[in-house]
Amino acid sequence: MSAKRCVGAQSICFAEDIYVLGRAAVVGKKEGNGPLRSFFDEIDETDLFGGENWNDAESRMMQKAAAMAIRKAGLTPKQIRLLFAGDLLGQLLASSFGAGEMPIPFLGVYGACSTMGESLLLASMAVGGGFADCAAAVTSSHFASAEKEFRFPLGYGNQRPLAATWTVTGSGALVVGDKTALERSRTQAEESESVRKERGGVQVVISGGTIGRVTDYGVKDKANMGACMAPAAAAVVEAHLQDFQRKPEDYDKIITGDLGKVGAEIFADLLGQKGYRVESVQEDCGLLIYDNELQDTHSGGSGCGCSAVTLAGYLLDKLYEGEFQRILFVPTGALLSPVSANEGSTIPGIAHAVVLERKKGGN
Repeated sequence: MSAKRCVGAQSICFAEDIYVLGRAAVVGKKEGNGPLRSFFDEIDETDLFGGENWNDAESRMMQKAAAMAIRKAGLTPKQIRLLFAGDLLGQLLASSFGAGEMPIPFLGVYGACSTMGESLLLASMAVGGGFADCAAAVTSSHFASAEKEFRFPLGYGNQRPLAATWTVTGSGALVVGDKTALERSRTQAEESESVRKERGGVQVVISGGTIGRVTDYGVKDKANMGACMAPAAAAVVEAHLQDFQRKPEDYDKIITGDLGKVGAEIFADLLGQKGYRVESVQEDCGLLIYDNELQDTHSGGSGCGCSAVTLAGYLLDKLYEGEFQRILFVPTGALLSPVSANEGSTIPGIAHAVVLERKKGGN
């Protein structure tokens, strides 16, 4: 039996449903003071998560999210076949150190701020292809560690331009599995996520997605990530709609990762030029996670933890509750390094699209 199918030029769909078994969102103080506060599992008022420095804090945050998602799925770490995880730091420092504390085979993933989409697609493909009955996808970012890596130490006190976004301190984790893993999750813990949120047999499944292409419009401004990433987001959504022969209104929401105010406007304009009007269904995680009037994040939120915690908290809650039936989750990434930016290179973008659907019953 074929476990997966190719659709069009860039997309895939799964022959059998890939179930969301558990999820968790762990965030810092600023995110906890934002409008999505009630959707997060844990908020650390210190942003250190018990760590000794910012990198250690991010590793501990990633561990907390992964452990919580696995526990909520009614599983143990040893029952997770594969862990796909990534962050923004060099050599995936936060994920690598965090994974070292868990007895799970680890595959590091880097897609900048699109990492949650990439890791979730890879975890789903592993399950759909029969290489794992359940797998975890985890992504994190930390404001202080990212500033130190890509911009300036916090003590420098540099002024941020209005197009800049604020790196989210947060880690989102999802556990996905096949029907066998779903049944195991149901039987091992009565309070597991799959049972507690069913509400008459409701499940959230990953039914397919579209893998993005690197897109470079020649933008060099590392303080304007939205402009760098918007073309890649528009390109992957266009490819997705063509591959599946769908329209924007076939989705309750098309949610980009962290384009922010500037990038979201460019995204809608680029798709409009292609004949796709997305304004009625368009959302952006970077605009959802903060109250910009009260929290002054300039263009909004960013960092690969931004889309990860918004998905693991807010978006999945809306799917389970029935406010959304089908969404297209499109996390976005700017593929720069400290070296490439300082040398004046352009900043290519990447985005991946994941289809999540609400379904009745476990079949």
